Amino acid sequence: MPRRRDADDAERCAMRGRFVERMREGWSRALGGRRVARQRGELRAIRRLHHESEQRFRALLESLPRVAVQGYDRERRVIYWNAASERLYGYTAEEAMGRRLEELIIPAAMRRPVIEAHRAWIEQGREIPAEELELCHRSGEPVPVFSHHVMLGEHTERPLMFCVDVDLSDQKQAHRDLAFAHRFDRLTGLPNRQAFEADLDALLEQCRHRDLQLALIYLDIDHFVEINDALGYAQGDRLLIELAQRLRRHQRAGDLMSRVSGDEFVMAFPGVFRETDLRRLVDKVRTAFRRPFALDDGERLVSACLGLSRFPAHGDTARELIRNADVAKNRAKLDGRGSVQGFHQHFHDQLLRRHRLVDRLARAIERHELRLHYQPQVALVDGRLAHLEALLRWEPDDAEPVAPGEFIPLAEHAGLIDRLGDWVMNEACRQQAEWRAAGVDGIRVDINLSGSQVLGGDTLRRLEACVSRHGLCPADIGIELTENVLIAADERVLAGLRHLRRRGVSIAIDDFGTGYSSLSYLKHLPVSALKIDRTFVRDATRSAEDRAILEAAVFIGQRLGLEVVAEGVETAEQLSLLREMRCELAQGYFLHRPRPAEALLDLMRDAVVDAP
Repeated sequence: MPRRRDADDAERCAMRGRFVERMREGWSRALGGRRVARQRGELRAIRRLHHESEQRFRALLESLPRVAVQGYDRERRVIYWNAASERLYGYTAEEAMGRRLEELIIPAAMRRPVIEAHRAWIEQGREIPAEELELCHRSGEPVPVFSHHVMLGEHTERPLMFCVDVDLSDQKQAHRDLAFAHRFDRLTGLPNRQAFEADLDALLEQCRHRDLQLALIYLDIDHFVEINDALGYAQGDRLLIELAQRLRRHQRAGDLMSRVSGDEFVMAFPGVFRETDLRRLVDKVRTAFRRPFALDDGERLVSACLGLSRFPAHGDTARELIRNADVAKNRAKLDGRGSVQGFHQHFHDQLLRRHRLVDRLARAIERHELRLHYQPQVALVDGRLAHLEALLRWEPDDAEPVAPGEFIPLAEHAGLIDRLGDWVMNEACRQQAEWRAAGVDGIRVDINLSGSQVLGGDTLRRLEACVSRHGLCPADIGIELTENVLIAADERVLAGLRHLRRRGVSIAIDDFGTGYSSLSYLKHLPVSALKIDRTFVRDATRSAEDRAILEAAVFIGQRLGLEVVAEGVETAEQLSLLREMRCELAQGYFLHRPRPAEALLDLMRDAVVDAP
């Protein structure tokens, strides 16, 4: 029995062991199945993420409008072609698939190097560098791109090359536009000034080697600003384009032409030796203006002034020749519409002197180089000093005095006239106040105002303030204006003049008879005196016509209740004639020359003592 029990126990142990083993196997199988299931799930998730990533990547590649991406296999056959590639190169994806790179977009001259570079990358690992390339559109047109290359699986049997091409068409066009703008005038298509100078310097070098002369013509359209103001800039541009086309028709192969500024052109003609050749060139250029230009308001005849310079006589460089022809052109403009003028050295010398004078004039006030001289106006009845005209003088410390006829126009042109005018007003008022303090009263001081002073600013207001600031009354200071200024005055200026006249300021028309010469305006203008121009006084003793004009001016002024002053009296005969005409006042060298203030005090005191 014990043995049987032992055998049974052994069998039960064995059964328990097999059970445990089977349980372990079951658990193992169960756990293994779960692991496999989990691994399979993870694999599916990974594949899904990979697919989504690939889709996002493809969507990104397709969404880049100017980034063309292509994929090529080992034989450079297309395996991928995005939408940007279709737009950039003109082939659809269906057309491009399976075709070789070099057959699609590589220009003929580049095909062999491209094939060799691709092989070198696959076989030797030598990468293709990123660079700017000019590839080929389906139409044959060049396509500028920046191309970057990526190789996937380069050490496998199935390497793939991807090309990422960025379209540079806009940048290249911008560079071309910039290069054009740098060298050419956008309106006419002609070279601009900088390009013309460079081309002309190169042409001059050829002329030196071949011993050739050259003529340069500088053209400036007369009163072009009036066309722009009246018709608008579009019509002005239309005229310029048409003129450029006409001038081009007269160009020879070696000639140069440029639009150097708004309405100015320059032309260079090599091989011009004789004056007859130059005259023929001028006539050729002028033919461009013989026919009218068609504009919106109808046909319009246009003229231009021409300035001429020659190589080597008038300059050795492009800049010198252009400058000197420009100087000649400016001189031609002084002669009127359609004038022609060749360059002369004294033109440049005068221009240089004017430039230096302007520079010195700007500092003349600070250097105390300006002075006022005063010329008496004499009553012809008794020879008594009645009024004084203040005359500006410029006496530089380090040079000869400069005449007013030279520096006053310069001051107007350079924008200095207001500074000079304010100085004159202040100095005249200061001097008049000093004379009054010395007991001299009742002698008016007249000052001249230029057109640019009166028409362009608030000079009249500043004059009134200056008179008040020096403690003077309005009758102590008078002003002189030319009749042209008065005719051009708008209502604002006329209102200012009427205000001064009502306050008691004397307003005289200077140089009467030399302007518009329309007498009807006299009754409408707030004037109190006429100053008859010296040319009528000078010629009245020997010209019946000038005598009649002088007599009529005196008569009209008296009838209108105006003071009449005859200027420029230089002889006893002229003075006698004026007395015969019963002219009230006279002014001139025969009576008194302009003097500085300190030289007039005794004369003024005598006038005050002798006054009735």
